[in-house]
Amino acid sequence: MLLFQDFYPLAAIATTPTAAQTLEPLCHTARLTLWLPESVHTPERKDVPTASFYQGSLKSHIASLWQNHRAFIFCLATGAVVRLIAPLLKDKSSDPAVIVVDETGQFVISLCSGHQGKADQLARMIALQLGATPVLTGGSTGLNLPAIDMVGIPFGWQRGEGDWTGVSAAIARGERVEVIQEVGSTLWQQHLPPGHPFVFDGGEETVDSNSANARIWISFTQRRFSPDSDLPKIQWYPRVLWVGIGCERGTSRELIETAIIQTCQRYHLAVDAIAGIATIDIKADEVGLVEFCQARDLPLRTFPAEVLRSVTVPTPSTVVNQEVGTPSVAEAAALVCSERFSACSERFSACSERFSACSERFSACSERFSASGTKVPTTNLLVQKQIVRADNQPGAVTVAIAVAQREYTGRIGQLFLVGIGPGELDQITPAAKTALSQADAVIGYSLYIDLITPILHPGQIIERLPITQERQRAQRAIELAQWGLTVAVVSSGDCGIYGMAGLVLEELKAQGWDGKMPGVQVFPGITALQAAASRVGAPLMHDFCAISLSNLLTPWDVIEKRLNAAAQADFVIALYNPRSRTRIEQLAIAHSILLQHRSPQTPVAIVRSAYREDEEITLSTLDKLLDIPIDMLTTVLIGNQSTRLHEDWMITPRGYLVNDE
Repeated sequence: MLLFQDFYPLAAIATTPTAAQTLEPLCHTARLTLWLPESVHTPERKDVPTASFYQGSLKSHIASLWQNHRAFIFCLATGAVVRLIAPLLKDKSSDPAVIVVDETGQFVISLCSGHQGKADQLARMIALQLGATPVLTGGSTGLNLPAIDMVGIPFGWQRGEGDWTGVSAAIARGERVEVIQEVGSTLWQQHLPPGHPFVFDGGEETVDSNSANARIWISFTQRRFSPDSDLPKIQWYPRVLWVGIGCERGTSRELIETAIIQTCQRYHLAVDAIAGIATIDIKADEVGLVEFCQARDLPLRTFPAEVLRSVTVPTPSTVVNQEVGTPSVAEAAALVCSERFSACSERFSACSERFSACSERFSACSERFSASGTKVPTTNLLVQKQIVRADNQPGAVTVAIAVAQREYTGRIGQLFLVGIGPGELDQITPAAKTALSQADAVIGYSLYIDLITPILHPGQIIERLPITQERQRAQRAIELAQWGLTVAVVSSGDCGIYGMAGLVLEELKAQGWDGKMPGVQVFPGITALQAAASRVGAPLMHDFCAISLSNLLTPWDVIEKRLNAAAQADFVIALYNPRSRTRIEQLAIAHSILLQHRSPQTPVAIVRSAYREDEEITLSTLDKLLDIPIDMLTTVLIGNQSTRLHEDWMITPRGYLVNDE
């Protein structure tokens, strides 16, 4: 399952048959390797068919796996696990995630690397798969706050130097923490709980630096903190710097790297804040440049001369123009990249409050820029071109640096289209719960978000939209995923049945989606008609159909044709969206059509809010349908000519036209 791909390679360890059976379901859902001692391997044992077996001591086996695995799941005593891994632990920034599950599968403990190794996230995911309770002991967890060393991860930020332990301790104590954010997304700020300890520079509350107990810098500037300071400080580096490069053919990777690092140091810019490298298209195969980007895991963006020469730069060169057809390479390329990540930044931020038409403008922005040759504001240019040479190396490198208003995440976004069933947590599939827990952002109708709140966790971006803004939800989710976030789009019932899956895929298609990026996974849920049917018996035992009475997206004359056809064909019919506060006539028309083809005594079930606390169930007959309160939370089931009511149950015989006995 792709939900666990961030933790591959993933190993599970059990030493008894009972422990192996507890972990065995994860072999299928998480695609992990389950290791058992050779002593429990017998030919007749079939309870754990997917296991691998190790020889020798468990301590030696764990040591052999430690360096090349990102996570371990132990079904052992916690003390035993501590003794096994203690000699192997080095640093929380590099240690794998370590999880402990008790033999009965009731508790999942995040033991080691809870934040940076994502053990807390993995513990939540495993607990949802096993129906267990996650045990998270980090200081921020009890405060309903995101871990400070994780807040920038969804946005691709890089951790800088500083006293991370000291700042985390101040947050855990509830002390005032000053946040100076100069660049990068502020979405993390907008989803903090009331009473959080952060004070934001430039906000409504004036920050007195002397009253702060810790400080967080979010910037592209490289700062050096005094080791003698009593105030713990940390730095996050959003990747907003685009480095434009021009170089002679054959320039080495070493000289390119030296030029970039020297330029950043000269202007106090953090190398970790670099988003990527930009240059002219004829340099796309420049060996030194390609090697540098590969070594640093940076994207290389190239542009044709006609795009670059349309950009106004402060230091154009006639010599460069004669050579490559544009008066600027480094400055122009840096500015083009910075503009493409800045042009829609203001609209993107506004989308968190206004979800109208932003996605379409964002998608069109880059295309319009290339086509129109729009002038790029040179205010984005932090460093004008610098020419760097080395006495002992051939070639020369020209460096220019521009800043974008929106960071580059460096991630491939994912869209999780999730059906949550009728709304009760026990009715949501483990896979859907895991997807919701893993998502960076969760988007949905406010009622549906409220229903799944216990599954969500601190640090997630939660966006609630009104019931009529389905397309805006789809556009917003796509926009965040295209930026690189993992976004869960929530639907009640099944997301592919009158849910958000179709709208999201339709919108992706309209935007020219290649079917791969962003990635899409669909998580089915129990449909409204299934949930309603289960509460009244077995009304769907023969052919049935579902018809929505909402004409918001379907013309009413089409709906009428379907009602007539289904009624004539004697289908059991489930009516979705039967009546709203403003749309009341459709149900009456549908009732009239059905009575033309069905007996007035045809059984009907009216089920409102199935499986929720305010559930209401009414069994009646077709002639009395309009006498019963019905709204948008109601599903109406209308039987066929064989359907009968018996006591408090609605039954459609499996065989057609079975005589009553």
